[in-house]
Amino acid sequence: MFDTDHTQRFMFDNTDVRGEMAALESSYAEVLARANYPLPVQQLLGEMLAAAALLSTTLKFEGLLVLQARSEGPLKLLMVECTDQQQVRGIARFEDGIADSADLRELMPQGVMAITIDPLKGKRYQGMVPLDNASLAASLSSYFASSEQLPTQFWLHADGRRARGLLLQALPKDKQRDDQERANTWEHLTTLADTLKAEELLSLDNSTLLHRLYHQEEVRLFDVQPVQFQCSCSRERSANALINLGEADALQLAAEHGGQIDIDCQFCNQRYSFDPADIRQLFNGGGTEEPQPTQH
Repeated sequence: MFDTDHTQRFMFDNTDVRGEMAALESSYAEVLARANYPLPVQQLLGEMLAAAALLSTTLKFEGLLVLQARSEGPLKLLMVECTDQQQVRGIARFEDGIADSADLRELMPQGVMAITIDPLKGKRYQGMVPLDNASLAASLSSYFASSEQLPTQFWLHADGRRARGLLLQALPKDKQRDDQERANTWEHLTTLADTLKAEELLSLDNSTLLHRLYHQEEVRLFDVQPVQFQCSCSRERSANALINLGEADALQLAAEHGGQIDIDCQFCNQRYSFDPADIRQLFNGGGTEEPQPTQH
């Protein structure tokens, strides 16, 4: 997984521009294995996973980054989460009959994506990205271009097996103090990245890709950071949902569902079951572990 699932940072020496690359295969396959997604949904889900991995590297915090897109079109929901440890998970909700050639605007007409930063310490932040471009990369790039944040541009592709992403970001003034020089550098580097073909981004290793684009630039490549699929669900979290119901309502709900409550994680399909003994133990301070059978 370390070889195929990672992010890797690079810097352009003597400029105020940094870059990041993301590659996901094993973690992408784990996400896709949870449902029978049509190809365009597989591709868009892969692109969103790559985008989340890239964005997580730009944020210096401990916590969770969530990308959640909704629309009234055939693709109702796309949701990806990435922790500061680059543990990812994702899910999609869609209607039948999606054409293989559908793009983002067709899949999610008038869609909106929320970027939520949920740190362990500090305030929660949320930004809204209109999905009014033909691709997720273009929508994200437009959002950052129009926001007060640092100019950031994305290139994202996925084919149902591999998901890859490239990010360029302008940094605060340091090595280049002149505004025109900074603007020229940014235009030059992003124009070169625009020549990248989908098959190149999906198939080339990071060093080869950077040489293909920037062989005339001074580029410094940093160590890779692993990305992996990891679901944050747990029996304890499921039990907390029952605590919010209250003991009487939880017991009644179990009776109405054949003697137990089953809570399924939408991200990993893990099922957590609670029968009346589990529920009583939970409300009597016995914890969330399943009771051991009584020995006679």
